[in-house]
Amino acid sequence: MTGTTEFLVHPDADAVAEAIAVRLTARIAEIQEEDPDRLVQVALTGGRIATKAYQQLATDGPGSAVDWTHVKLWWGDERFVPADSEDRNDRAAVAALIPALPLTDANLNPMPADDGQISLDEAAAAYGAELGDTVFDICLLGVGPDGHVASVFPEHPSFETSLQAVAPVIPVRDAPKPPPLRISVTHPVINRSSEVWFTVSGADKADAVGWAVTGSKPVPAGRAVGRERTVWLLDRAAAAQIPANLLS
Repeated sequence: MTGTTEFLVHPDADAVAEAIAVRLTARIAEIQEEDPDRLVQVALTGGRIATKAYQQLATDGPGSAVDWTHVKLWWGDERFVPADSEDRNDRAAVAALIPALPLTDANLNPMPADDGQISLDEAAAAYGAELGDTVFDICLLGVGPDGHVASVFPEHPSFETSLQAVAPVIPVRDAPKPPPLRISVTHPVINRSSEVWFTVSGADKADAVGWAVTGSKPVPAGRAVGRERTVWLLDRAAAAQIPANLLS
């Protein structure tokens, strides 16, 4: 059973990033008001719009009602590269948020890096064990021009149900987008999230968004849904192929 789906279309990428930051702080604060003692579990994503959102969150977050010490940050996927590589998804979030918010290592659950001490398979297994049966309150997802989410790609082994059924976190090889080695959560993990938020900007994403929301082409984005709510936060360019009846 899946919940409601919302399409929130904004004028441009900057407006989308601001909306993500505002909505995220408000939703986390709301969850904490309902249950002040529990940790709010949030899965972060990489990409250009997410980076803008984290920078905005660094500005908005300190003055919000959120108790950041009771927030756990995870990542939906990561490039298996050294920890200091600019290709790491976690670098943008950490660079923006750590100086601005009262977050410590206890709040962060980054995916393993390629430090020469652990293989790709071992890294994926380790993150899966760390994740366990955690349910994300909010899972942020970008969408690629091909319709990929996290590091699950269309027409690629990462999208095969048989592989995704084996483990919550999978090693990804020969990714069609460099770098080729990655770690990714799977659709079962994404789809057990209370809320899934797609964060998308740019005309280059419009076809992929259209495929996902209409089901006209089997892409990973089309199979990602939240149990309670699925939210699409887009700019006008990215929303161009969404049928008008879904936006009304």
